[in-house]
Amino acid sequence: MSEGSKSEETDDGDGEPDVFTVDEKIGEGVFEESMGPGSSFAHLYRGEIHRMKLWRERLDKTSNWAITVMAATLTFAFSSRNNPHYIVLLSIVTVSIFLLIEARRFRAYDIWRSRVRMFQQNVFAYALDPELGVEDDQWRQKLSRDYRMPAMKVSLEEALAHRLRRVYAPLFLVMLAAWGFHLTTYAQAQGWPRNAGVEGLSGTVVTVLVVLFYAGLFTIAYRPRTWHVNGELMSSDVTGWDYSED
Repeated sequence: MSEGSKSEETDDGDGEPDVFTVDEKIGEGVFEESMGPGSSFAHLYRGEIHRMKLWRERLDKTSNWAITVMAATLTFAFSSRNNPHYIVLLSIVTVSIFLLIEARRFRAYDIWRSRVRMFQQNVFAYALDPELGVEDDQWRQKLSRDYRMPAMKVSLEEALAHRLRRVYAPLFLVMLAAWGFHLTTYAQAQGWPRNAGVEGLSGTVVTVLVVLFYAGLFTIAYRPRTWHVNGELMSSDVTGWDYSED
């Protein structure tokens, strides 16, 4: 047992000692033979990695379908001048549905990812460099509560903001540019906002609805907030191996 362990054994008289482990720095001995890859902890970590990987693949599938649908609808919209502009609007609605599905999946994915990050920050990072200590002294208690009663760590709005920043904001901008191009240079020359009209709605009303929709999207994506996504959103995603402070 490592020096940092606070485990104690007491004999209650029946010949079987009771073991009480209260040390939050279990990572100090994680690479010792007694805590090697065959331990229950290592199996637990591998299981969390596997579940995180499965949900990561589900996220990627949703993104792939959104891109495929967008490309197909834009191709059809510009295949003939007779095709109406609202095909692009239907593409925006469809991709919005994929965004909502992906945000819900991201909330579930974050359950497993947050556990993996908890292990990495407080066990493996500590095992590699004990001098820096653990990131969270209460990580064992937090994991215990989460295993007893799993809970979402991020709200639906934060999940939407995360997926917008990572994937969907550029897709919506492409569709907005395609819609504007279709109305101004590709459709019949009636002028804006008449070209934007849809049966039953004037061009002005459709334009206002599109502007409000995009204003809502980018407000959700880029408004100031306190992020609860651990380790996903960083000030810089490119750090190399140089973590030294100037």
